[in-house]
Amino acid sequence: MRQHAQRMAVAALAATVVLGAGCRGGGRESLVRVDSAQLALFAPLPAAITTPERPATEAQVALGRRLFFETQLSLGNDLSCNSCHHLDAFGADTGSVSRGHAGKMGARNSPTVYNAAGHVAQFWDGRAPDVEAQALGPILNPVEMAMPSSPAVLARIARDPAYRSAFQAAFAADRNPVTWPNVGIAIGAFERQLTTPSRWDRFLRGEDTVLTNPEREGFNTFVDAGCAGCHAGTYVGGAMYQKVGLVHAWPDTSDVGRMGVTKQPEDRFIFKVPSLRNIERTGPYFHNGSVASLDTAIVRMGHYQLGKDLTPEQVTQIATWLRALTGELPADRITPPARATGGD
Repeated sequence: MRQHAQRMAVAALAATVVLGAGCRGGGRESLVRVDSAQLALFAPLPAAITTPERPATEAQVALGRRLFFETQLSLGNDLSCNSCHHLDAFGADTGSVSRGHAGKMGARNSPTVYNAAGHVAQFWDGRAPDVEAQALGPILNPVEMAMPSSPAVLARIARDPAYRSAFQAAFAADRNPVTWPNVGIAIGAFERQLTTPSRWDRFLRGEDTVLTNPEREGFNTFVDAGCAGCHAGTYVGGAMYQKVGLVHAWPDTSDVGRMGVTKQPEDRFIFKVPSLRNIERTGPYFHNGSVASLDTAIVRMGHYQLGKDLTPEQVTQIATWLRALTGELPADRITPPARATGGD
């Protein structure tokens, strides 16, 4: 009877495992429980980030890919979009800020272009509504690509018969397809293809055993700490604005953030919440690129945004889960076109 009772107790304990068990080294190991209600705050990446107002064609995507790598879009014929958003390095820059025309240094860290088309807005201060508008900004920025005017850009493009043909194919309904808005539309069409599916997406789609127990624990710690209050949804961020230094004053107050766009005092130190996808590969971190270490960035977010001094164990757990968000680069999309000369 005692052995029977023991067997029943073991069976009852096994029944409490919520999300099943996976095969580990030939045996079965209980998986750490993950609350389905918390998972409902997130969603997997789409294959492409489309917009119904502007459905992209393959001709537009091909043109945008070429323009993304095109150095003729810069005054010195030496910089392209890829110079600050290296597509073979997760779409970001390894420096705190990027170097532009004539060696001038920018004021903010270059965010990754991967998955960015799904964000609520573009740039740290949200001054561009979408990737189509964002693509045009750096071309005319005197600190970045430094072209003097949009007509000057179009004149360079129009001199190239291959570009004239590509624009005609991409915008066949336009009488004069080589226009400034069409430059942005084409680059945006290309950037909307730049998604990086990861194991996290497979997990969200039902592959229950694809995350390890340490990664599951990390997700639970991430949610329990309150991080998902800003970093949730498909892009694990990118969906809202937030004050930097929400609980404790941020140590660097030199950048007023969104207030520089809206001129409203209530927008002082407000920035777009960045996506955490590929975060382990897109440092240094924050709008000024002031932190090189992912662990340090987690500690700072806990203290300044949540008012919590996370333990080393919590930091390690969160970082472990964040690394599961590192995705696969779309190799078929990001190889520079044969005639392009942009990038470093």
